[in-house]
Amino acid sequence: MKRVLVITYYWPPAGGPGVQRWLKFITYFKEFGIDPIVFIPDNPHYPLKDESICSELPKGIQIIRFPIKEPYRFANLFSKKKTNRVSSGIITKQKQSVLEKVLLWIRGNFFIPDARVGWVKPSIGFLRNFISEQKVEVIITSGPPHSLHLIGKSLKKETGIKWVADFRDPWTTIHYHKSLRLSKRAQKKHIALESEVLTKADHVVVTSATTKREFQKITNTPIEVITNGYDSIDEFKPNLDVKFTLSHVGSLLSNRNPIILWEALSELCSEDSQFSEDLLIQLAGSVSDAIPISIRKYGLTNQCLSLGYLSHQKAIQLQCNSQVLLLIEMNLPETKAIIPGKLFEYLAAKRPILAIGPVESDVEKIIEETSSGSYFGYSEKEKLKKQISLYYQAYRQGHLILNSKGLSNFSRKKLTFKMSNLIKNL
Repeated sequence: MKRVLVITYYWPPAGGPGVQRWLKFITYFKEFGIDPIVFIPDNPHYPLKDESICSELPKGIQIIRFPIKEPYRFANLFSKKKTNRVSSGIITKQKQSVLEKVLLWIRGNFFIPDARVGWVKPSIGFLRNFISEQKVEVIITSGPPHSLHLIGKSLKKETGIKWVADFRDPWTTIHYHKSLRLSKRAQKKHIALESEVLTKADHVVVTSATTKREFQKITNTPIEVITNGYDSIDEFKPNLDVKFTLSHVGSLLSNRNPIILWEALSELCSEDSQFSEDLLIQLAGSVSDAIPISIRKYGLTNQCLSLGYLSHQKAIQLQCNSQVLLLIEMNLPETKAIIPGKLFEYLAAKRPILAIGPVESDVEKIIEETSSGSYFGYSEKEKLKKQISLYYQAYRQGHLILNSKGLSNFSRKKLTFKMSNLIKNL
């Protein structure tokens, strides 16, 4: 077996999608000849926690925990809510408090590339001898936080060990990067560090074709697209909701407020009293303040249920039970490359997906390839409204079903096989 050290920040009991990717790769690695060791922070600051996900931890995996100093812990002394919003990427441009502006400015200009950069040097010092003693053959760093890539960069330079940099999200083109109030000096440093990581890694892995094209303009390092994926959910038996449920699972960040959807639903409710009675919008996860304000504005308060954060298990069951699954992305060029992890769990649930986002996104291509639902740009309200009506008519007739295809390409085992082959060929 090839011995691999995986350096990641998000690990159970961290909640949210960031933890799933490497948890699942590591779960299946040994089946494909990879012996993983996991290096994680000992006392991390997770904005979301899900204790139930600890039950998914693979047995017999060596896990090394190393202390980290978290600046967000000190920021919590001022405002825990605002600190969690900033650390989880919920950045509101409008009506920012003075404290939020200060936190963003400090985050963007003093902690480059991110607030976990203080973990880099101590980790390098510890791992320098560890990788030799444990006969580690390959290091994998997973970001964000992209500061973890700096650990891989330094260890490769010092030891010559093979290094794979895995990007779950882009770096300088991520949608919130411009919201960090960066100085010109800070922006240049981000760009320089990104270029160094992309150039010095032995292999780069990304989750979308758009990110691959962006990175190819910066480096000649080999780049592989390995998307996120889904596990079998056969143990979850669907019990379809009686209501015409449109369910969104995950964070609804600022600038991801789908006004086009609220307008379409409001009009359908006005045109059909039965639709208004049957409709139920379910929001599971962190929701920015703008969402309930818009829902109230469009007269949908009685049709909306905010569920708050759900455990991973409960979220999967909700997806299986829903009539339609909502996937909302910001209408920005930067978000064309973002493929939310929940898309793949939506695919596994085999319920129709109603997606709204930027034109020509990677999400749109996957939905089309798998025949798993419908995708709309932010200027296509009438088409969106018509599709919701078609789903509703099928619901009323008792045959709102989905005939998707090609889903096996996104199974966790198949993706782990692909990642394992990449590692073996280094």
